[in-house]
Amino acid sequence: MSVRHRKTLVTAAALTAGLSLAAVTPALAGASAGHTPRAAAVSSAQGDPRNVTQHVADFYGAYTDAVWAADDSTAAASAKALRGFYLSAAARKKVAAYENKEHADGILFAQNVPVKWTVAYTGSGMGHATSRVTLTWGDGPDAQVSRIDVQSDLKTLKITDLKPAG
Repeated sequence: MSVRHRKTLVTAAALTAGLSLAAVTPALAGASAGHTPRAAAVSSAQGDPRNVTQHVADFYGAYTDAVWAADDSTAAASAKALRGFYLSAAARKKVAAYENKEHADGILFAQNVPVKWTVAYTGSGMGHATSRVTLTWGDGPDAQVSRIDVQSDLKTLKITDLKPAG
């Protein structure tokens, strides 16, 4: 066999192996995830750093990821850094006071971590916007939900207040 034919054969084998790995990798990624073995249901995402509701959604997405990853040694520092970036100083104080009193997470208003979250714009006025965060605690038809009203400053996009929705 000539050198050219061997190179072609090796290249074809490598390409086949690479394509096979690419086809199998998404399924393997879901199977090795820490908490739930499933592939990502969202095939694309987008955002706008100028949108106040998107800012709240970005925070809750990243924060939930950080507290969900309890076995990651950097998770607690990440959650603290997210609070520092997304929350105003006054909101951080209010969250800390809630946590000291209730012994629960002052962002989620719970002692555990939701499996899903959604954020919807609910209104604005006087330089602030309000978003409703819906947290889902479990899967299936009997999953519990809780709601949080999050107020943000329209100029800075910082979260200025959080409270359980009634």
